[in-house]
Amino acid sequence: MSKKIFVIAEAGVNHNGSLETAVKMVDVAASAGSDAVKFQTFTAERVVASGAAKAKYQIRNTKDSGSQLEMLKKLELPASAFNELSSYCKKKNILFMSTPFDPQSADMLDGIGMKIFKIPSGELTNKPLIEHIANIRKPIILSTGMSYLEEVLAAVRWIKKAWKRDFPRGFYLGPLVLMHCISSYPAKTIELNLAVLSTLRKRTGLPVGFSDHSMGGIMSIAAAGMGASAIEKHFTLSRSLPGPDHKASLEPGELKQMISDLRAVECALGDGVRRPSTDEKETMLIARRSIVAAVPIRKGEVISRSKLDFKRPGTGISPADLDKVIGKRAKNDFSPDELIKL
Repeated sequence: MSKKIFVIAEAGVNHNGSLETAVKMVDVAASAGSDAVKFQTFTAERVVASGAAKAKYQIRNTKDSGSQLEMLKKLELPASAFNELSSYCKKKNILFMSTPFDPQSADMLDGIGMKIFKIPSGELTNKPLIEHIANIRKPIILSTGMSYLEEVLAAVRWIKKAWKRDFPRGFYLGPLVLMHCISSYPAKTIELNLAVLSTLRKRTGLPVGFSDHSMGGIMSIAAAGMGASAIEKHFTLSRSLPGPDHKASLEPGELKQMISDLRAVECALGDGVRRPSTDEKETMLIARRSIVAAVPIRKGEVISRSKLDFKRPGTGISPADLDKVIGKRAKNDFSPDELIKL
């Protein structure tokens, strides 16, 4: 493949509001071989109304039926923390990313030099926010969880209209990448619908990836095998930590193994050209057949089909070229099993 799979290690809010934990997560993502580590940037009061209830999975995972606002307040990081994380990512040679959930957060992230913006599934229909981020004029990765195809196509139109054909550069996958996503934590295997990868690619002509909320890493590997250009996966320092997303996340060793497996799949996908591999060229000489004499053939005899057979090795004339041999006169004697040579 000419462009490698872009792997995002999704830290999200699994730092539980601690900058120290977030820094440790950068270390884990970098050592695992991720291309980027991604957080979430928000001010809780700008995202959720005071009376909004938690999702069922959030209640289940936090064992607390309190409000979304109360939960999110505990998971916020101050703007200064993202500046520190961005600088630390540069030292660790990993791309810093964070999902903005409001225009002010988007502007702050742009101000500290974030190179690629991620728009989460929950904001897919938030036209004002999408247009605001598009007008920053940096590459966008757009998640499509909880959506109908028509909603995805509408969001793509909003982004392209804001860009007015002068698309931003700087991301090897292109200015806009769509991420197939099932917004359940964890997502059930039967609901993953990985065939949507092909649907999104065909309908938009855009590179497509997979934001994987299933348990384990195998479905990310499957998506890579189906041609996903990007993979995003939640990770945590420990699934035993309190918080809404830890239980559907990979632990450090699992993240490293998944990325190793992704790179193996990426290598195995190749370029799509059907030709013998380097090692196969050696095997061809052993495993293919050549035209040989089936009976003694004397010099001057006309060679007929009944006088020929096809046996290994493949170092002589291929059976595919049988017509070049039949009807010719032998220029010398051939013993049974002897390779026929032109």
